[in-house]
Amino acid sequence: MAKNEWGTSMYPLVPGHEIVGEVTEVGSKVEKFKVGDKVGVGCMVGSCHSCDSCNNDLENYCPKMILTYSTKYHDGTTTYGGYSDNMVTDEHFVVRIPDNLPLDAAAPLLCAGITVYSPLRFFNLDKPGMHVGVVGLGGLGHVAVKFAKAMGVKVTVISTSPKKKQEALEHLGADSFLVSRDQDEMQAAMGTMDGVIDTVSAMHPILPLISLLKTQGKLVLVGAPEKPLELPVFPLLMGRKIVGGSCIGGMKETQEMIDFAAKNNITADIEVISMDYVNTAMERLLKTDVRYRFVIDIGNTMKS
Repeated sequence: MAKNEWGTSMYPLVPGHEIVGEVTEVGSKVEKFKVGDKVGVGCMVGSCHSCDSCNNDLENYCPKMILTYSTKYHDGTTTYGGYSDNMVTDEHFVVRIPDNLPLDAAAPLLCAGITVYSPLRFFNLDKPGMHVGVVGLGGLGHVAVKFAKAMGVKVTVISTSPKKKQEALEHLGADSFLVSRDQDEMQAAMGTMDGVIDTVSAMHPILPLISLLKTQGKLVLVGAPEKPLELPVFPLLMGRKIVGGSCIGGMKETQEMIDFAAKNNITADIEVISMDYVNTAMERLLKTDVRYRFVIDIGNTMKS
């Protein structure tokens, strides 16, 4: 969004859509929160509240959904995100952060966490004993492994190189590791997975991922490549396979995800930085030099 790669950015732009902090003030009609509560705001701050999606707790699919930054709010002003000293939001779009979750390591769950939790639940890939592949071990992928393991699912991490094998197996607790460029490994894993969660936002072939699925398996895309991917149809027909997509989650499910994370001690792996380090962090992101999320400590940046 900062570079307008999706073509929708509005400048001046204040990014940040995984925001946590404490309530400092509440309006007279606020019922859910009080001063001092630990809370979070994710990717959206508004919706129409009257369409089918809103009525089914799927505000994230509302045609009038208002993003946390770089869109127009109900009153015509531009929304600004979490790289700011404070945030004012409608209570409906605020989640409660349980006391046992550290604020800094819980923050990325508000986008990365719900983005992988929601498809695991919706596509029924959350049953103990199932086998799910996770493509890409970045900000989304590493929490996908943690959520799936907490659900009792067998997890295989799929990556283009063996560099992250030890990290996936020993640190994150994945059951196996697959190098997608290794033809022999991919051949051996054909038809073994109930589902694959694809978190990659770069251009990549999806035919090899479809071949990993069992009959009636599901490939769910949650990354957002800039250009269209090529979808071969015959491999879908020969096995009644599904290619689907999923985008964050509604407020009810986001709260459910945060509560599940607290119960299972799931947090993101983070590197905390101060605000004056942001430009350097952006450069490091381009080189994928972070495990796995930078978190800006705005409160302490302001104090110093």
